[in-house]
Amino acid sequence: MNWQASANLENLKKRAEVLATIRTFFAERNVLEVDTQALSHATVTDLHLVSFETQFLQAGANKDSATTLYLQTSPEFAMKRLLASGSGCIYQICKAFRNEESGRFHNPEFTILEWYREEFDHFELMKEVSRLVERVLKCRPAEQFTYQQVFSNYVGVDPLHCTIADLQQAVLTHQLHADWVLQEHNLDTLLQYLFTELVEPKIGQNLPCFIYNFPASQAALAKISGVDNRVAERFELYFKGIELANGFHELTNSVEQKQRFEADNRLRQRYNLQPKPIDENLLQALTHGLPNCAGVALGIDRLVMLTVDACAIDDVIAFPVNRA
Repeated sequence: MNWQASANLENLKKRAEVLATIRTFFAERNVLEVDTQALSHATVTDLHLVSFETQFLQAGANKDSATTLYLQTSPEFAMKRLLASGSGCIYQICKAFRNEESGRFHNPEFTILEWYREEFDHFELMKEVSRLVERVLKCRPAEQFTYQQVFSNYVGVDPLHCTIADLQQAVLTHQLHADWVLQEHNLDTLLQYLFTELVEPKIGQNLPCFIYNFPASQAALAKISGVDNRVAERFELYFKGIELANGFHELTNSVEQKQRFEADNRLRQRYNLQPKPIDENLLQALTHGLPNCAGVALGIDRLVMLTVDACAIDDVIAFPVNRA
């Protein structure tokens, strides 16, 4: 019966316990909880993210004057505006929205924990993420490997010294039966496909596992390493087949960030996708001055899945999209 919750009462109680534990964790560290908007005039430009959008019409206005607004895919841009305003270290637990598939680990509306720590780099933030996960899941500390290490080990290709042809051959060698790759000419799309198919199932099975120093082409909003310009100061956390978190040593340069957004939109056009409006408020905040900081987004629903050993995200949320 679709009127009933998909999660049982015990799982919903555990979810409440997890949220209480998270808030206690940050209160102990004097990190401020904030609440930012879900609707924005701009959105992400990332090729692989799809935003929900709606039309806002002022009462009595002509319908042709409607403004397009976007539901946030994460609270990142708004939280960085707070950081630039002098908020200090902050966190937020909120809903985020992505107009993508629903499935075992995905619901178009999901709950996210995002936090930012001033004067942390990505290594210091990984330690804090590990401490939070240890407390919630009662597990041992996470292990760490570079993207280059695990990709080379499980795919047999060095991701920092490879060509599209190398990656296409790896798909054939591992008999992945993905004919589309022969027509694919985006290196990062192929890297991500091979990482998802061949690396993710092998890592973090017994301990949480951080993968860090992603290829510079996948920097998103992270700084490029000052030690090795082939990699970005970015990490992801995996545990028992689930991607839990994605974090950055945050880029603070507004000019470079705008160039990345514009490059994303050019790539979108190559794939016959509409360019997305760039968040000028974020760029102005970066110009004003974003403190040196590291930030991370962690999926609450997936974290709760691990606490109750659930098989699907529907087991830990009250009303997934098919019951909404």
